[in-house]
Amino acid sequence: MNTIIKIVITAYFLFTSLVAQSEQHFADLGNFKLVSGEIIYHCKIGYRTFGTPNEDKSNAILYPTWFGGKSASLVNLIGPGKLVDSDKYFVIAVDALGDGVSSSPSNCEYQSNKNFPKISIKDMVNSQYKLLTEHLGIKKLYGMIGGSMGGMQVFEWIVSYPDFMEKAIAYVGSPKLTSFDLILWQAELNAIEEGWKCNQSDAEIVKTVAAIQELMVRTPAHVIEKTKPEDVEQMLASTYDTYSKNFNSYNWAAQLKAMMSHDITRNFGGSITKAAKAVKSKLFIIVSSTDLIVNSNPALKFADLVDADTYVFENNCGHLAPGCEMDKFKEVVQDFFDD
Repeated sequence: MNTIIKIVITAYFLFTSLVAQSEQHFADLGNFKLVSGEIIYHCKIGYRTFGTPNEDKSNAILYPTWFGGKSASLVNLIGPGKLVDSDKYFVIAVDALGDGVSSSPSNCEYQSNKNFPKISIKDMVNSQYKLLTEHLGIKKLYGMIGGSMGGMQVFEWIVSYPDFMEKAIAYVGSPKLTSFDLILWQAELNAIEEGWKCNQSDAEIVKTVAAIQELMVRTPAHVIEKTKPEDVEQMLASTYDTYSKNFNSYNWAAQLKAMMSHDITRNFGGSITKAAKAVKSKLFIIVSSTDLIVNSNPALKFADLVDADTYVFENNCGHLAPGCEMDKFKEVVQDFFDD
């Protein structure tokens, strides 16, 4: 009986500890100056931590959010035995600017909605650097990992702060978007801006762009295989409900513009070769050969320039390819970090 009680008590404290670790936290960055020279007043950055830092915090891994994602969205990917193992590493999941948790058009009291300044991927990275160094006392990361827009942040990190991390993983991200990517994002931005002009409700605007996003996030073959024509209406209704709970049209537009302006060569005279020479961390680039949202070519070309490790998913899941082969995804990520 005593043994059972001890097991129950241990399990309880383990559970409460894990819950406490994954709680939402905020850091106040004050008046945060953007690359453009504009300022986000009373800027705040949201984050969650998992695992335990070692004495010198040299086991820290940063995990920034993807487009529209929140640190809460990363909880299922971080933990013992998960994609990023918090038994081995101290993991910081950070909310990117514009995600509705960190400073965003939807939550800035003094700069709400259309009054929110234009942000860039570099601004997201700079705000995270400030969070790590000034608020969490981390002077160097063991690693970082990010997918999609999170992957774009990883690419920006490794050229902006090349000495700050030992290892970096960018999955389904890009150092610079292709013309195909830009046309898609422009179509979504057009839909949002036309909705504003026509005084549509935020829910109506999000419904329109959600349909565009849903169309492109997977391949036609995957959609046809998984969704019957008679089920399309129900599938889209579920999609609209999910997006409306997680997106605000002004936040969506802010992060769209940040991705559209993303270009790690900007501070290197437009030279991808010079940008590659700035990289000092060991880099692992994961792409999907069927990605219709973030074309894989720029990432693979950059991998050649820096002699990075690569892995290419060949399934028909498009941009969501890593999630369709989660066991393999976990294997390659864990092997890279543990090596």
